[in-house]
Amino acid sequence: MKIPVEIEKLYKHWSKHARISKTIDQTTKDCLNPEMLGGMSKLINERMLIWQKKNQGSEKPYTSDEILNRFRFCNVYRELDRQSLEIHSSNKKYEGNFPLWLLNTAAARFICRTETVKKIGELSYFGDKNKVVKEKLLGLKKPKYGNAYVFPVSVLPKINCHNREEFVCDYLPEMIPKVAKLISFFNDESVDEILPRVTAEFGASFRFHWTEVLIDVAYQFPNFINLYKKFPIGPGAKESMLKLSSETSPENTCLRLVDSNYIMKNLLEMGSDKILLSAENWEGVGCEYRKYSNLKEGRGRKRYYSPKINEQ
Repeated sequence: MKIPVEIEKLYKHWSKHARISKTIDQTTKDCLNPEMLGGMSKLINERMLIWQKKNQGSEKPYTSDEILNRFRFCNVYRELDRQSLEIHSSNKKYEGNFPLWLLNTAAARFICRTETVKKIGELSYFGDKNKVVKEKLLGLKKPKYGNAYVFPVSVLPKINCHNREEFVCDYLPEMIPKVAKLISFFNDESVDEILPRVTAEFGASFRFHWTEVLIDVAYQFPNFINLYKKFPIGPGAKESMLKLSSETSPENTCLRLVDSNYIMKNLLEMGSDKILLSAENWEGVGCEYRKYSNLKEGRGRKRYYSPKINEQ
């Protein structure tokens, strides 16, 4: 499946990921539950076929799988998700200014609602622009924040913020330059290793949000971060990783999955090179597979697919 030209141009990490893919040992399945691995690979291949059909403008239904037809799921590659595409397209103009790019990318992830970001405008390090942005954000009706990740409001008093608007428009511009300076010294680091250092420099432990932002950094500044290295496993994916293997940590199981990419049929391609799934991709797959399994059993949160909403 060829990467669409506009998406290939949008992100800067594809060539690095194509090179890394050639070095992966594709013969390893070390102690992974074969039934779980088979189920996850089937989900990956079917989701990629759905994405391909939608991208080509095919008519619905895109699949005969009842669960995938009715409910919303994230893409196998996070790079293809609507929110990621909108954030990176909007901030493309700032790539020559890493602190400013990081500020607006972090703000978009913390707000987690691209409609809100478009209404309030972008943050800056100069002048009174952020005051105007804060006034607009305060004046918006709910919902103005997304709920993809839980925002720990209990942290706000600890960093002298009275509300989320103050956090976004005052605290982020104050702290992001320090984080940007720290990240600029990284060289091919794993997200798992640098995440505690980033949250410490930021002064507040927003682990989930900063994991998302560091993935974004890896997409546009690939020399800083390597997504094929050890990656933190969130609670949504942990169950899948433990079912795959109870003999090692979820993070190490995820690295074994990187080595199992050879069983995948429908992957993105750049030229003649396949973009094998990174640890970040596999963590996302683990989360979506748990969701898929729960829905098959009549459990879990039901997020119905709507043609009015671009599927994430």
